[in-house]
Amino acid sequence: MKSHPDAKLLKELFPAIRKYQKLAMKHGIPDIFQDNGGKILQVCLILGLTALKAREGNDAVDADGNEYELKTVNILRTDQFTTHHHLNPAIIAKYRKVDWIFATYEGIELKEIYRLKPAAMEFWYTKWEAKWHADGDKDINNPKVPLSYVRKHGELLYSSIGDKLS
Repeated sequence: MKSHPDAKLLKELFPAIRKYQKLAMKHGIPDIFQDNGGKILQVCLILGLTALKAREGNDAVDADGNEYELKTVNILRTDQFTTHHHLNPAIIAKYRKVDWIFATYEGIELKEIYRLKPAAMEFWYTKWEAKWHADGDKDINNPKVPLSYVRKHGELLYSSIGDKLS
C-alpha cells in the first residue's frame, strides 16, 4: 500500500499533538482523542478545574472540593448534549449534588461554556425519573439536554466571541 499524501503533514504535526497529550497526562487525562479528553482538558484549564481521573463519577473538581459533571457538544453535528448510557435513579441522585458544565464547540473550536446549578437541571431529573419508572425501572440510554435549554437556564462562564484561544 502507498501512504496518503497527507501522511507527511500528519508526521510534521505529530510532535505538537504529543505535547498536547503530555499536558493532558499531567492533568489526569490519559487520551486526548478518547471520551472528549482534549476538550475536557481545555474546559478544565479555562475554568481552573482539576479533571478527576476515575472513569466513573463526576468529571472535575474545583479548588474548594466542589465536583462538576462536564459535557461537550460539537454544534456542527448536533444541538443536544448527551448524558449517561445507563441513566437510572442512582445516577440522577449523584447528578443532583453537582453543578453541570456545558461547553459548545464548532469542531475543535471552543465557543461557549455554561454552568447549570442543580435547581436548573431539576426539570430533567424529574422527567428522567418519571420515564425510568414508566418504562418498568429500565435504564435510559443517553437522554439529551438541548443546547437551547442550556443557553436559556445556564450561566455563561466563557464566550469566544471577540476572544480567541491561542
